[in-house]
Amino acid sequence: MLHLKSRSNPWWLSDVPKHLPELLVDHAHCEKKAAGTALGLIFAYVDHPDLAHALAEIAEEELQHFRQVLDHLTRLKLGFCRQRPSQYGERLHALVRKGNPERIVDRLLVAALIEARSCERFLILGPRVGDPELKDFYASLHHCEAGHHATYVRLAGYFAEGAVVQKRLDELATGEAEIIERGDRRPRLHS
Repeated sequence: MLHLKSRSNPWWLSDVPKHLPELLVDHAHCEKKAAGTALGLIFAYVDHPDLAHALAEIAEEELQHFRQVLDHLTRLKLGFCRQRPSQYGERLHALVRKGNPERIVDRLLVAALIEARSCERFLILGPRVGDPELKDFYASLHHCEAGHHATYVRLAGYFAEGAVVQKRLDELATGEAEIIERGDRRPRLHS
């Protein structure tokens, strides 16, 4: 279960085919940021070896996805460039509480929700991209992102009891749904 409280807006769905190049560039940036998030958590919580091991696996997979998106950009003769991100991540990270263990629980659950939204979006993208290789790529990413989501939720359980984690996940998922509903008119993976 992805713990999302909303589905993607119809306007996002209608923008996919006409903005695929921008979405692919944004996707590359998202994979890079996802790897950075996992590494950042390892640096911040170095005294938790189980956490570091699980996060290292996620970072490696995210970097592999980053390389794969770059390969698709090259194959489609699209360039990788700087791009202004959507406000989704910034708005979601603003919900993170200060002080530990609340902060680490929230950081892990925010990462879980980002992975869940990516998972949902990859399911949507696959049938709409038209390119058979991208369609297969997005289908394969769906399963991986769902696994990352579950791992982040499980890791939050190292720092709080299950009921506390689930309650906070529900609260953050409600906030995430409001952020998605507000949207961001840039054609981005999380707009």
